[in-house]
Amino acid sequence: MALIYALGALSVLVPAVVIPVVATRWAPAVRESRAADRLRVAVAGLTEAFGRIGAALVVLLAGSAAVVAICWPLGELLSRLEPSVDHPVFDYVHARRVDVWADINSFITAIGDRYPLKWVTVVAAIGFAIAWRRRRWWIPLVAMPLQFVLEQYTQQILALTVDRGHPPTDLGTYPSGGCARVMLTFGTIAVLAGLTWNIPRRGRIAIATALAVLVAVEGYTRIYAERHWLTDVIGGWIFATLLLGVMVLTVLVAEGRVRPPIRSADAVPVEVTTTV
Repeated sequence: MALIYALGALSVLVPAVVIPVVATRWAPAVRESRAADRLRVAVAGLTEAFGRIGAALVVLLAGSAAVVAICWPLGELLSRLEPSVDHPVFDYVHARRVDVWADINSFITAIGDRYPLKWVTVVAAIGFAIAWRRRRWWIPLVAMPLQFVLEQYTQQILALTVDRGHPPTDLGTYPSGGCARVMLTFGTIAVLAGLTWNIPRRGRIAIATALAVLVAVEGYTRIYAERHWLTDVIGGWIFATLLLGVMVLTVLVAEGRVRPPIRSADAVPVEVTTTV
């Protein structure tokens, strides 16, 4: 039983330690990488061809398709671990369940259910639309419901294509929708907040850390509440991270917040001479 409590503590401590390190050491390098600049070049080309809204729509559709293309084979791979990983973990937790701890986890894990997050989505959409009344107020009014619908249908596509079944105690399957809904809903709120107010760098890192802790805890509670296999939660974390990246880029493109690409020396046009 001590191991279960220790894992609960780690679900808080690990993201609380890892995310600030990633944000301060790795994120700046990724932003300045060649791959990131190629992405900016692609966004600039799409924006020039289709305008901001058209480019954002292309990013949303292409990005969602890419997430499905990545998470489909990932789900097939994780499903093979069910006999050797999921069943032993489920049996271990089930044999050591404590009613009080189970009630606490069942209460916490409900934050990832669709019903409460519908209200969070509606309130955030209206609140940010009011805050953006002097600019493109319709962007948050569209973005918040869009993230909710995007998560629901991409998760259902993966659930149907992988079709790996569920624990005997619940209908939860791959990937964990609770983890994804928490990540998408509060992650989109965090991005809109960053675009609304001038939040300092430390504040942005703190928000990202809090989001990661919330998603990690949601995954832990889904396992202890016996609503998902362990690999469903792992797949849900990966799925949620990728899909949030798509949603964030979509919002930034629509708002025109993607910075122009860096023109490298290789991009300088070469003078062509002809001989007569």
